[in-house]
Amino acid sequence: MTKSLKPGTPAPASGQYKNRALGTEVTGVQGKPLPPTPRSGQGYVLVDRTKHKK
Repeated sequence: MTKSLKPGTPAPASGQYKNRALGTEVTGVQGKPLPPTPRSGQGYVLVDRTKHKK
Protein backbone atom coordinates (compact mmCIF):
# COMPACT_ATOMS: atom_id res chain seq x y z
CA MET A 1 0.00 0.00 0.00
CA THR A 2 1.25 3.49 -0.87
CA LYS A 3 2.05 5.87 1.97
CA SER A 4 -0.45 8.69 2.43
CA LEU A 5 0.88 12.28 2.36
CA LYS A 6 -0.42 14.80 4.88
CA PRO A 7 -1.82 18.19 3.80
CA GLY A 8 0.88 20.87 3.75
CA THR A 9 3.57 18.33 2.84
CA PRO A 10 5.59 19.37 -0.23
CA ALA A 11 4.53 17.24 -3.21
CA PRO A 12 7.34 14.81 -4.10
CA ALA A 13 6.32 14.92 -7.79
CA SER A 14 3.92 16.88 -10.00
CA GLY A 15 0.64 15.14 -10.82
CA GLN A 16 -2.83 14.20 -9.61
CA TYR A 17 -3.21 13.38 -5.92
CA LYS A 18 -6.27 11.55 -4.61
CA ASN A 19 -7.82 12.17 -1.20
CA ARG A 20 -8.02 8.61 0.16
CA ALA A 21 -11.14 9.25 2.25
CA LEU A 22 -13.27 11.17 -0.27
CA GLY A 23 -11.89 10.02 -3.61
CA THR A 24 -11.51 13.60 -4.88
CA GLU A 25 -8.41 14.58 -6.84
CA VAL A 26 -6.24 17.69 -6.71
CA THR A 27 -3.30 18.79 -8.82
CA GLY A 28 0.01 18.93 -6.98
CA VAL A 29 3.14 20.72 -8.17
CA GLN A 30 6.52 19.28 -7.19
CA GLY A 31 7.91 21.10 -4.15
CA LYS A 32 4.68 23.01 -3.42
CA PRO A 33 2.56 22.12 -0.35
CA LEU A 34 -0.49 19.90 -0.84
CA PRO A 35 -3.81 21.66 -0.08
CA PRO A 36 -5.79 21.28 3.15
CA THR A 37 -8.34 18.46 3.47
CA PRO A 38 -11.94 18.88 4.69
CA ARG A 39 -11.28 16.85 7.86
CA SER A 40 -8.27 16.02 9.99
CA GLY A 41 -6.61 12.65 9.53
CA GLN A 42 -7.08 12.61 5.75
CA GLY A 43 -4.22 12.42 3.27
CA TYR A 44 -3.26 12.23 -0.39
CA VAL A 45 -1.78 9.56 -2.65
CA LEU A 46 -0.13 10.22 -6.04
CA VAL A 47 -2.31 8.49 -8.66
CA ASP A 48 -1.13 10.03 -11.97
CA ARG A 49 2.34 11.51 -12.31
CA THR A 50 2.71 14.38 -14.82
CA LYS A 51 4.41 13.33 -18.04
CA HIS A 52 6.85 15.97 -19.29
CA LYS A 53 7.77 16.11 -22.98
CA LYS A 54 11.33 17.04 -23.88
